[in-house]
Amino acid sequence: MESSSSSSSSVEAPEHGAQSSARRLLRLRSHLTPDVPPPPPRRADELEMLTCARATKLEIDTERLSDYMRGKHRGIQEKVYEYFNSRPHLQTPVEISMDEHRELCMSQLLGLVREAGIRPFRFVSEDPEKYFAIMEAAGSVDMSLGIKMGVQYSLWGGSVINLGTKRHRDKYSDQIDSMEYPGCFAMTELHHGSNVQGLQTTATFDPITDEFVIDTPNDGAIKWWIGNAAVHGKFATVFAKLMLPTHEARGLADMGVHAFIVPIRDMTTHKTLPGIEIHDCGHKIGLNGVDNGALRFRSVRIPRENLLNRFGDVSRDGKYTSSLPTINKRFAATLGELVGGRVGLAYSSVGVLKIAVTIATRYSLLRQQFGPPKKPEVSILDYQSQQHKLMPMLASTYAFHFATLYLVEKYSEMKKSHDDQLVGDVHALSAGLKAYVTSYTAKSLSICREACGGHGYAAVNRFGSLRNDHDIFQTFEGDNTVLLQQVAGDLLKQYKEKFQGGTLAVTWNYLRESMNTYLSQPNPVTARWESEEHLRDPKFQLDAFRYRTSRLLQSVAVRLRKHTKTLGSFGAWNRCLNHLLTLAESHIESVVLAKFIEAVERCPDVSARAVLKLACDLYALDCIWNDIGTYRNVDYVAPNKAKAIHKLTEYLSFQVRNVAGELVHAFDLPDHVTRAPIAMQSEAYSQYTQYVGF
Repeated sequence: MESSSSSSSSVEAPEHGAQSSARRLLRLRSHLTPDVPPPPPRRADELEMLTCARATKLEIDTERLSDYMRGKHRGIQEKVYEYFNSRPHLQTPVEISMDEHRELCMSQLLGLVREAGIRPFRFVSEDPEKYFAIMEAAGSVDMSLGIKMGVQYSLWGGSVINLGTKRHRDKYSDQIDSMEYPGCFAMTELHHGSNVQGLQTTATFDPITDEFVIDTPNDGAIKWWIGNAAVHGKFATVFAKLMLPTHEARGLADMGVHAFIVPIRDMTTHKTLPGIEIHDCGHKIGLNGVDNGALRFRSVRIPRENLLNRFGDVSRDGKYTSSLPTINKRFAATLGELVGGRVGLAYSSVGVLKIAVTIATRYSLLRQQFGPPKKPEVSILDYQSQQHKLMPMLASTYAFHFATLYLVEKYSEMKKSHDDQLVGDVHALSAGLKAYVTSYTAKSLSICREACGGHGYAAVNRFGSLRNDHDIFQTFEGDNTVLLQQVAGDLLKQYKEKFQGGTLAVTWNYLRESMNTYLSQPNPVTARWESEEHLRDPKFQLDAFRYRTSRLLQSVAVRLRKHTKTLGSFGAWNRCLNHLLTLAESHIESVVLAKFIEAVERCPDVSARAVLKLACDLYALDCIWNDIGTYRNVDYVAPNKAKAIHKLTEYLSFQVRNVAGELVHAFDLPDHVTRAPIAMQSEAYSQYTQYVGF
């Protein structure tokens, strides 16, 4: 009997074997994770049923999700959309010449301001959140319109109210607001873009006539790519080195870069004024509704009062005064007041991403191709490869939405408080988010086009124009590589101050609070935790992001110190440049995730919060998986855990696919805004065939 019993127990039924294996695995896991009580063992068939049950689609109230997403400025955006929807003659056709596009774009802006009564300029300082909401809506109608609006109000108008004083605001504000004074922002030169301190245009004070004389000393100093200059602008804010006569042998003292209001065309005849030479920069890759021009100045005289003198002034007798003691401090203050352009670009880039993701997702739900033998074809979004392309992108769009919303809130707070610490924080955060988000959107536009196959190549479906119009976002208002270096430089400054007992800016607080934790040796136990509950825990996700940033920061600080001894500071920086860029991107991803987690926790609607949590988890785990080599190299994640992260990322992509239609619907972009036939919410193919003439 004993031998018989022993024999029978050694050959278990399949379900008993599976149950025994499950028990052993759970027992092993309980040893590795002693704080987490092991769940009761389940039979293999029960586990299979549980997996199926988890695939149940979330129920979403898209209206509440949309309300939470778009907030208090939803109404003004809808007003913009409806204005253009009711005026077909102001809608941009697929095929249009550069000259026609420029005139249409000007008509669109004039109509919005004068006919629709939407006056964005008053909100540039009073309510930046509302201003950026208008700008996003205008850019959704035509990206050229959004940029032309930005040139007029953020750049030309913003320079007057932010760099000037009361006399400038009193003289120019109403006419800028009404579009009576269309203007330009003449900073970039042929030889100098990102290096603004290297500008060569001069503004020399003439004490005899009480005027500044604006000169372009060489071809490299020609102002280049100046929006509104080629056709419509009547004024320009010109950035130039302020030169003052001295009694010394050299004759002139360079007081650094300042801004000056320079009329460039006659107010009545619109003819170019004497001493000013304007040329058209011509056809561009995109944004051809914006008239970019080149400006040369030959001894152009302007009144002394045209110096925008908030940070530095010149008296009648040629004396220079400033509340800021050095050229560098004045320059930093000047650029700090112009940070709104970067904020607007980051915010607007997310708006472009929303349109592209909406088109690609709706088409992927509509398009059916292949399927099981003798069964109906399936939606192409049912394919794992399509989910892999689009679902992390959809999750990232939500992540960037909340991050840029936070940036706009901080910028608005900065404009009200003028707090020095907040100014520095917003400067670095806007540089990082602008660089990261615009680079991501540029890559995503190509992925969306490819994901829609041949139909994505049709101009009417917009990927080509969106990609071309958005491409410049990566280099204007600061080249992205340069901006990321600014973020890295600020992180290193904060890192140094941390060990000297200084105060860290708000965005970098985690470096002080948890640096020692993040830089300690990874826990070999937690490195193996692989349960879904653990991987979807916001604390694990945020700790992983911040651990990576902290390690990158510490290691690049050590490398810079080492290389500076032999290469000097510039050589050391260049030797470590790729490391520094990776550090900046890692930090920005940490900020984005933190803001997404906060947005999930704040969401008042249960169903909306559940779907946002799903998207947040996908964003976090996809980012970790995309850099899994870094985590593996330092043993932060064990092999089994890395595999679990990959599997869960794929599963979350599948779950997001199940609610993808609702998620893009919550962006609340009407068909007349997305405008792509393949993205229509009903009868998409019939719209498409009608367009080509059937």
